[in-house]
This record gives sequence, C-alpha cells and structure tokens, in this order.
Amino acid sequence: MTDDIKGTILYVEDNSENRMLVRRVLVAENYSMIEARNAQDALDLLKTEKPDLILMDINMPEVDGYTLTSQIKSMPGFESVPILALTANVMRGDRERTLRAGCDGYIQKPIDVDQLAKQIEKFLARRANA
Repeated sequence: MTDDIKGTILYVEDNSENRMLVRRVLVAENYSMIEARNAQDALDLLKTEKPDLILMDINMPEVDGYTLTSQIKSMPGFESVPILALTANVMRGDRERTLRAGCDGYIQKPIDVDQLAKQIEKFLARRANA
C-alpha cells in the first residue's frame, strides 16, 4: 500500500453490484477496501483485519446487519470502530433502529456516489478527534 491511502474500509454487503460500485468510489478516493459477502465472512475477516470504518448492509440473508453490528461492537478492540448502515430501509423508525443496534451513522441507498466519500471522511474525522 502507498502512503496516500486514507484508511481501510470494510464493506459488508451480499450484493456484488453494490460492492463493485462502492469499491470504485472508495478506490478513486484513495481508500483501501476489504469486502465481506455476509456476516460470517465479516467475522472471519475481523480476526485478522482492523478496518478504520465499516459500511454495513442491513438486509442480508441469515444474519442481518443489526445483529452483526451488535456482535462487532461487543468484540474487544472494535467498540470505537465507526459502523455506518448502508441501507434501503427508509421507513419511519429505521434510522433509529440502526442507531440502537450500534451503528454510528446511516446512509440511504441508492448510494449517492458524490457524497459517499465525504460522509466517510466525516466519520473518520470524528474518530480521529475523539
């Protein structure tokens, strides 16, 4: 990796097209991205990786993003890693539910590719200043 990498982002998402879109945006903005297709992949990756931020799809088969977020936040060393919900759930109460599950923020799908990197930078800056 080069010195200009801004940080490492883990994206937990079962949809390969969404992962590909986010990868293009993040790599163009000098982020390193690791991917997990489901909760188990994410938990396995977190045994060896320590991302600076996690993007979490909420609607995944088997284990949803709410449950996975709670599991990650309870893992030693991951309590302060920002987790941003990336979700199509936009009904009343959905944002609050993601925050109760432990997500630090909420980004609506479809993803605004012009805003995604700015939203990530905002949460990484908060973490750096904490």
